[in-house]
Amino acid sequence: MAAPHTSSPSGLPESDPPALAAAKADLRRRLRALRAAAPLPGAGATLVRRMADHVRAALPPGGCVAAVWPLPGEVDLRGLCAVLHEDGYGVLLPRTPPRGQPLSFHRWCPEATMCAGRFGTLHPDGASVRPDLVFVPLLGFDRRGFRLGYGGGYYDRTLAELPGVPAIGFGLSAQEVPAVPVGPYDVPLPFIVTEREVIRV
Repeated sequence: MAAPHTSSPSGLPESDPPALAAAKADLRRRLRALRAAAPLPGAGATLVRRMADHVRAALPPGGCVAAVWPLPGEVDLRGLCAVLHEDGYGVLLPRTPPRGQPLSFHRWCPEATMCAGRFGTLHPDGASVRPDLVFVPLLGFDRRGFRLGYGGGYYDRTLAELPGVPAIGFGLSAQEVPAVPVGPYDVPLPFIVTEREVIRV
């Protein structure tokens, strides 16, 4: 998030100032190219194991964990979803609404009917459920806990609607940058999980 030009009903800014928006867009292009050119063999599976361990330490079985269904180039969390489901957690996946609205989360199980969403996403059918923990995807991150997302602002709006719900960034160590461009409204994540470590901010 960044200093507003206009504000949404949630009070979050609609857009970054031009210079900040340009810096973020340039970094997004570079990180997308890096992710496509240099995948780390086995890193995704290691990351998934570390994410599962983090959930077990942070939340008792029965709690609801929001994950994501993979898009091309993203870390595949389907293994995490299966493991958490087997361990007795509720697994939620997001439905992407029109831009400017927060995500809603819907319960997944191996037999769930998956519905096509915006931007090539898939989500389970059924009523929305409030998560107890949210895993937040990212293109890049820094040691301060700031993340660079895809530019739609969906997670900024969603987390603002979920005060008190832990938000955990996840990505590969190769996605770390020295400093994510941020504005006065950007909020760091308390944890970022990579295949190498859990970064506590």
